[in-house]
Amino acid sequence: MKKSVPMESASAAIDAKITELGDWRGQTLAKVREIIRAADPEIFEEWKWAKVTSPGVPVWSRGGIICTGETYKSAVKMTFAKGASLKDPAGLFNSSLDGNVRRAIDIHEGETINEAALKELIRAAVALNLKSQNKPKTKAKAKAKTKPKPRRTAGKRR
Repeated sequence: MKKSVPMESASAAIDAKITELGDWRGQTLAKVREIIRAADPEIFEEWKWAKVTSPGVPVWSRGGIICTGETYKSAVKMTFAKGASLKDPAGLFNSSLDGNVRRAIDIHEGETINEAALKELIRAAVALNLKSQNKPKTKAKAKAKTKPKPRRTAGKRR
């Protein structure tokens, strides 16, 4: 499993990404970050999935991944790890709608962000993560962790 960058370094990496972009995408990513922090101050920042072909992605977590903040030429994409399980009464999700787990919000140049609705969505994602974290393990999972029964020794069967 790949480790994420420590929070201080992750925050610095996100700052650097915003500065590096230097256009509407950097401003949008900064605004998204501000909204996430305002929604829940206990959310922490990570920088994950850095490799030779990609510098990595900002990730916001609490009790698990809440969302990522990817930047593309035409959009800033917020991908919610468990978005399919979240209610979205304001209809913010507009991308990755066919998946069973994730949902995303593509923010394009000139679009305004519904801050109140996004904060509620973020809080709902945190609540879902914390609820999942405290959920007792199912019988099947508990059983899988028990020692296997010893095998019979080979012998004649009668």
